[in-house]
Amino acid sequence: MSPLESLQQGSWFKLICGASYQHLPSIRNLALVYTLAGADCLDVAADKAVIHSACEGINIAQNYRQQAITFGYNFHHHPLLMISINDGEDPHFRKAYFNSNLCPSDCHRPCEKICPAEAIKFNNHHQGIIDELCYGCGRCLPICPINIIDTKSTFISIKEVLQWLDILPINAIEIHTQEGHFQEFIKVWKTIKPNLFKLKLIAISCPFTENVTEYLTQIFNYIKPVNIPLIWQTDGRPMSGDIGTGTTHLTIKYAQKMITTNVKGFIQLAGGTNEYTVAKLKSLNLIPSLISGVAYGSKGRKIIADILTQLEEISTNNQLEDYPELLWQGVGKASQLISPLKMSNY
Repeated sequence: MSPLESLQQGSWFKLICGASYQHLPSIRNLALVYTLAGADCLDVAADKAVIHSACEGINIAQNYRQQAITFGYNFHHHPLLMISINDGEDPHFRKAYFNSNLCPSDCHRPCEKICPAEAIKFNNHHQGIIDELCYGCGRCLPICPINIIDTKSTFISIKEVLQWLDILPINAIEIHTQEGHFQEFIKVWKTIKPNLFKLKLIAISCPFTENVTEYLTQIFNYIKPVNIPLIWQTDGRPMSGDIGTGTTHLTIKYAQKMITTNVKGFIQLAGGTNEYTVAKLKSLNLIPSLISGVAYGSKGRKIIADILTQLEEISTNNQLEDYPELLWQGVGKASQLISPLKMSNY
């Protein structure tokens, strides 16, 4: 089944590597693992080095296709490669920063303990934030005892990204917007629209508010008709899927609100999604007929984080395929998220 067929049949799985996540060895290996496990789409930062790393992982996975199928995994196709852009300031496009020289020597460093990306380190090699690991979740900001942590936003040149469509294997673009950004969204859409024919799909992601469906209806009425598949990403609690079981409730509520609108397109959950999301959707009879898929970000990365940590400890080149036992452990863990969505017997 191709990625677009998965979308149409309600079994679409997307891994969100993170719009600000730029740790190249991890991106390469995440792409390798999730391709083998059967992901339909990999969403990565709009950064050439990141895109090349993801492509390397996807391409290496092709060498293990038959082995993955023999092991019972869902790898039957080449996943789509999606990049994310924003129409203004957005928490997905930021990184934390602080001057570690200002940290008191007796600080118990709660920021280091709470960081889900292990992007804050105080050791012989690092003092403070490891920039390429930070994906902007913001959990460290309120917990700093002396309030010295802040964020810096990144803004992507959309015109430059569109030039990449002719030279890089980018299949999809996701536009991050939020309520109140309509005029900014229009500017972005006018730039992208002439290039839609180069893509296999387009996605629009927006965080939840009580009036979000009115905003997305406004967007839909402006952009219609769209001649390629259109995904509405219901971003319930952004970057929170690794926190706990309850984080999935808001994105499901959001999706249920979208179903009641006249907005056309595919609905895909994100933001707080975890291992309980698909079971909850099934219990509500929302998949496969009403919800087309689920995206996993922080949860998807976290479940194989220990595999990647072990790899770093034993390898100098960080090539996961050189360690088959670790590779297939990682694929097995990734499959725990993918398989419930791919089961044909709902």
